[in-house]
Amino acid sequence: MTSSDDFPRSEPSTTELAEIEREMPLIDAEVLLLDAQITVLTSSGNPTDLDWQRLRRAQRRVLREARALLAAKPELGGRAA
Repeated sequence: MTSSDDFPRSEPSTTELAEIEREMPLIDAEVLLLDAQITVLTSSGNPTDLDWQRLRRAQRRVLREARALLAAKPELGGRAA
């Protein structure tokens, strides 16, 4: 017989799921930024003013979410980054 320790865990723990949930706003913001970057890079001709505005807005959102995540980090166990 083999013990359950012989096989790697295939599902995240409750703690890992909570951490992912806490990071979701930043992940969502990064996906929107990537989408805006792709739009600018693949636009035929020149990107429109709206494309550039969307890119800047996405960059600001990523920065805002990253700041919020870092500001909350010390509360999670008192560890310094």
